[in-house]
Formats: sequence, structure tokens, C-alpha cells
Amino acid sequence: MRSNTKIMTVFFINDCVRFPDDVYDRKWYPIFQNSWTQVTTNLNVNISTIYELPQSVMSTAATPLNANATLNITWTIEPPTTPFYSYIHFAELQSLRANDTREFNVTLNGEYTIGPYSPKPLKTETIQDLSPEQCNGGACILQLVETLKSTLPPLLNAIEAFTVIDFPQMETNEDDVTGINDVQNTYGLNRISWQGDPCVPKQYSWDGLNCNNSDISIPPIIISLDLSSSGLNGVITQGIQNLTHLQYLDLSDNNLTGDIPKFLADIQSLLVINLSGNNLTGSVPLSLLQKKGLKLNVEGNPHLLCTDGLCVNKGDGHKKKSIIAPVVASIASIAILIGALVLFFVLKKKTQSKGPPAAYVQASNGRSRRSAEPAIVTKNKRFTYSEVMQMTNNFQRVLGKGGFGIVYHGLVNGTEQVAIKILSHSSSQGYKQFKAEVELLLRVHHKNLVGLVGYCDEGENLALIYEYMANGDLKEHMSGTRNHFILNWGTRLKIVVESAQGLEYLHNGCKPLMVHRDIKTTNILLNEQFDAKLADFGLSRSFPIEGETHVSTAVAGTPGYLDPEYYRTNWLTEKSDVYSFGVVLLEIITNQPVIDPRREKPHIAEWVGEVLTKGDIKNIMDPSLNGDYDSTSVWKAVELAMCCLNPSSARRPNMSQVVIELNECLTSENSRGGAIRDMDSEGSIEVSLTFGTEVTPLAR
Repeated sequence: MRSNTKIMTVFFINDCVRFPDDVYDRKWYPIFQNSWTQVTTNLNVNISTIYELPQSVMSTAATPLNANATLNITWTIEPPTTPFYSYIHFAELQSLRANDTREFNVTLNGEYTIGPYSPKPLKTETIQDLSPEQCNGGACILQLVETLKSTLPPLLNAIEAFTVIDFPQMETNEDDVTGINDVQNTYGLNRISWQGDPCVPKQYSWDGLNCNNSDISIPPIIISLDLSSSGLNGVITQGIQNLTHLQYLDLSDNNLTGDIPKFLADIQSLLVINLSGNNLTGSVPLSLLQKKGLKLNVEGNPHLLCTDGLCVNKGDGHKKKSIIAPVVASIASIAILIGALVLFFVLKKKTQSKGPPAAYVQASNGRSRRSAEPAIVTKNKRFTYSEVMQMTNNFQRVLGKGGFGIVYHGLVNGTEQVAIKILSHSSSQGYKQFKAEVELLLRVHHKNLVGLVGYCDEGENLALIYEYMANGDLKEHMSGTRNHFILNWGTRLKIVVESAQGLEYLHNGCKPLMVHRDIKTTNILLNEQFDAKLADFGLSRSFPIEGETHVSTAVAGTPGYLDPEYYRTNWLTEKSDVYSFGVVLLEIITNQPVIDPRREKPHIAEWVGEVLTKGDIKNIMDPSLNGDYDSTSVWKAVELAMCCLNPSSARRPNMSQVVIELNECLTSENSRGGAIRDMDSEGSIEVSLTFGTEVTPLAR
């Protein structure tokens, strides 16, 4: 199986461009050198080619300042023998006089490619490689050299280059692809990851799927499908019967209707079916009930009938849940095991963190071990003020202070550690924000949002009781105020990936969607295992009308992290959070203050942007990392941050896209492989690994 991976898409203005300007969501990054001048036009360029290039890309170009100079673009590829395809895009943007001629030859690494060539007026043309190229030592140089008859210097609008990846795995089993595509189309699933091959490559398999890729000599097969809580409507689609190797099927907690289809019993490999929490009707097929070794859960379907009482376990004279006995026994066993583990970790937990585990600190070899995490499971509860006093031992231990008030350490039931935020009577944040945070946290639940254990609302005594986050906030660890440990690059990526997942849930998993409005490193908290969770939802706003693109509201947030478009217009969208998250990304990359008056460009985004125009990334990287990071991963993170910080909210990625890109960064760092740029080379083009479904260079 083959696919293409982008190593660069560049053009010659100041902002990055992607969807909706690019219908294929290619990411176009700006590059410019002091020896060039920019050419632009306000006229429409004809972009009607198979490549469907953005108008904003093709309406700009670069030419040498010196009319007799060569236009050079260089980049580095690793491993040096990697073959690649290039696509060079041209359109004449200037109105030439009768005696003017623009004509040049194109060479790659000194070898003639095409020419003499003259761009067509306001019409896009693309020069492409029909066979892959290689660069000596991995150092590539593209040159546009004017001919003797030319009166004008060479001109270039944009360039793309792609390497070819050969996957050892074969494509997913054809029947499985047909079945899962039918499921996707039937239920209108628009999950970001549901693109390309469902199982290949393994690290980018579709969400909710597990595949068997163990034997590379046979096509991968889908063995597990989890679409629980996915908003499914209608009947159970017949497309599932094409998934003939399925072992686990979970369609629970949806709004499925109609009968349970008999074909489920014909899927020989099925071991577990969970159809609970739907509106299914009719009778459970007898063939399904009598299938040996099958664990079936049909609980929570009030209109579903079960033949011969086989869905009911009898005992103690009471009707049990409609679930077959093996499921109950398994769940009971698991519950006992989890209870024992939780008790063990609660008793083991220390009252104060002594620093991050060895897996998360900067090590001499730059590698990390992974560790499991225990979870506190609690129910939201309203507490009295006297109970709060008892929890905190009369407010004995202070964990920190914020705009809301003082945060104290406490214990619930004498064992479970919690953090208790007490509203100060002098606080600028009053009951409105307290109420907003309680209401949001009572209705949203995600592993990357800090959990609300309970609250106190008793007269003037207001308190929020959260799960205890033993390692404080990200800002403390980046600044070194908490301890002397240095978070390695892999751990920083893990933290922002998890934070992005929490924010993506607020934007896409909540109905109506929520905007946090105060994303910053002090609001990213870390538990004992350095798992990240977003906190401080006092400024959060919901969009009360579904489909609403923005709300008009008074500006709120933290200087430096505040979206300038929101500040200027008072129009709040989820892209305002994306801007703030871009600032957080630059913080973990640079470990520099967000605003530093000592810099020529005080704001971190302006400072990084200025450094990047010189093609130099080493000067923005946190020096305490000592160069111990995958350079591809770093560049992708920098590029993503700058796209998040685009002045126009419409040009910023959404958080689903951010999560995907950051996971790719983390995968690259963990593997320490792939195409790695020359970090010391000024003016080198960025290596941008983005996943596509392309099979050949033309299929884009």
C-alpha cells in the first residue's frame, strides 16, 4: 500500500492558508527571503485545474529583487535517499508591456527540468514530476534561471513536494471497507478521523474501530466497532453484516429503533453485543439468544420483548436487568477488581507531589516510559459550609490563589483528596461566574476536564470542590517555580494533546457548544500521573441556539491570550479558544513569557513570527531541552501554533483538526523517525507531515 506525505506547501504572503480557502485542506505556509520582492494582483486568477489551488495562493508570487538574479528555493529531506514528487505552480500576475518578456528555465539540483517557460497571464499552470526525484545528500535546490531573451526576472507562485510512503500493511479487507462505509453513510457520521483507509496505518485507524493488523501478508480486518453515544438514529443498518470478522459491537446509548436484525446471529465471530439504552422494539431473535458464547446487553429498551424470559436472570424473587448472565458476572468481577485498585491507590497517594514521575522528566537519552493512571470516581454533591470547613480542617492548607479566591486542600470522607476553591468576598468574580462553572461542570464529563466533586452554595459562602490535581498547573512546571524538573518534549506534547481533547469536547461534544474563553497554561492542571485537564470555567459561554456561529458578548479573558478579533468585534466564536490555545502551544515550545516588554516584538506570536521569517527555529526553542526532540515534531507544532494564531478566525483550524495534528506530532516524537529537517539551515523549507488518502501524485 502506498500513500503520499507532504514535505512542503509554500507560497509568498504572510498568512498560512487552509480550508475553506483550500477545498482539500492542504496547509499552505508562507516563506519569503530578503532577496525577493512580492508580486500581487487583485484580479481573479484562473485556478480551474485538477489541483484546485486557492485563489489567495495563486494571486501572489515572488521574484528576485535583482532583475538578473536566479530565484532559488532550498529544502532538506531525510533520509537523504528519500524519493519525492514536486509540483510547481505558475501564473503571470503583471501586465507585460509589448516589449517585455518573462522567460526562464527550471532546474532541480542543477539538472534541467523544463524550459524555456513563460507563465500564462492570470492562468494557473503546474509543472509536475512524472517520476520521483532524489537530491544528493538530501539537500535540494530548485532554481529558476532567466533566459538571455528575457527582460523580466523569474516568477514563482507556489510549490508543493511529496514523499512516497510504502506501508508494509495491505489495504483493509474489501468487505470490511464496504460495511463500515455503509455504516458511515447510513448514520451520517462526520468524524474527522473517518477518512482514508479504516485500519491503515495502524496509528491513524478510525475512531471507534479496532483492527487486526498482526499478519502483514493478509488485509487487516475490523474486529471491534464502538459507536456508543454517537447520536445514531433509525434502524440497525444491514451494512454491519459485511463486517464478518467483528467480535465486539457496541451501539449503546443512541436512538436506534425497529427490530434487532437476525443477521447479527450469523456473524460467527461476534462475542459481545451491547444494544442497551436505545428504543428498539419487537422480540429479541431466538437465534441470538441461543448463540453460544455471546454476551448480549439489551437493557434500557422499554418496548423490547424477550422470548422465554432468556433476557431475564431470576434470583431473590426480583426481576433483574435484561442482560445475559455472563455479562453480569464479568462486570461484577471487573467492578471488584477496580474497587480494589482504587482503594490501593487512594491509600498509597501522598498528600503532596514530590515532582513528576521519571517517565515525564527530561532524561539523558530523551526517552520516556509510559505509566497507568488511577482515576477518582465521584458523584456531584451539594455540601454545607460546615462540611467544607471539616474537609479543609478549618482551611488549614492553602494550595493557591486566583481571581476567584483561595484554593484549599481537603479530604472527602477522610480519604479522597480534593481542591476546594472558596469565593472571596472581595473577588471580582462573583456569583454569576460561580453559577456558570457549577452548571457547566454538572452537565459535562470528560477525562480531560477537571471533575467537580461538589459545591457549596450557602448564603454568602460559595465553594467549588474539585478532584485534586497533585501536580498543579502547567505554568508552574514551565516556569520552574514548582520544582527543578524539566518537562521533556514528549511530555509537553502529551499535555497539550490532552488539553486539546478537553477543549474539542467543549466545542463539539456539548449541546449547545461551549467556549471556554480563558485558555492559558495556568488553567491546564496536572494530576499525579501528569494527565492534563482543563480547569476554571467561570468565563465559559454557551451558544443557546444550535447552529449559531457566534454570540455577541462583553470581552473577557486574559491579556496575551485574548483573541484580537474577539477583542475588536465583541463576537465570540469557538475560534477564540483556538487562538488562545495557539499561544499555549508557543509557550510549551519556547518557554518564554507571553508578553515580554524587553523584546522588540513584545507578544510571543509576533516574536516567533519574526524569527521564523529568517528561517531559524533553534532561536525559539526552549534551550533547556538541549536539542533533545524530533525536529519534524517541533516544526509541525510551530506551524500549527501559527495557524491557530491567524488574525482571521475563519482561517484558523478547529479543535478537531488541532487534536489530529498534535497526535501526529506526538507520534513523530515517540518514533523519532521520518523526514527530519536540517535545523541549522536558514531559509530551509518546513517539513510538514500531513496524512492524506492519495495513492498517486495526481489523485489530489
